[in-house]
Amino acid sequence: MIRDNPTPGPAKAAADHTIRAILTGSRTIAVVGASPKPERPANIVMRYLIAAGYRVVPVNPGHAGDEILGRPAFGRLADVPVPIDVVDVFRRREALGAVVDEALALKPLPKVIWMQLGLRDDDAASRAEAAGLTVVMDRCMRIEHRRLG
Repeated sequence: MIRDNPTPGPAKAAADHTIRAILTGSRTIAVVGASPKPERPANIVMRYLIAAGYRVVPVNPGHAGDEILGRPAFGRLADVPVPIDVVDVFRRREALGAVVDEALALKPLPKVIWMQLGLRDDDAASRAEAAGLTVVMDRCMRIEHRRLG
């Protein structure tokens, strides 16, 4: 589990290696909390990930059936018709546990739960790890991709 930005040394090198592996080994990213508003962080990150060549699937019950950045939006992770590699979460901290539980009900399971900057839920992360998923907390995919890509 990658919980925060460690100080330089072996722990940082291991975290960077894991994040690089996630970024290079993942193709489909579900953005939970996707927003059509261009000023919102979820939209900015989605735009970046699309430009970087990822298949990005917006998930937001308030926009199910709409399009966000030209992609059909789904109300729940279970509605996404393709296997998901990474669940990238832009939701309030109180909602993280429910998002992780929803991801754990998917078949096949995603490989990664990624909680954006400022987000962490150790209990939810432990459940995801117990199911074999990699968990990244309190990091931004866009920042990490730019830094390590």
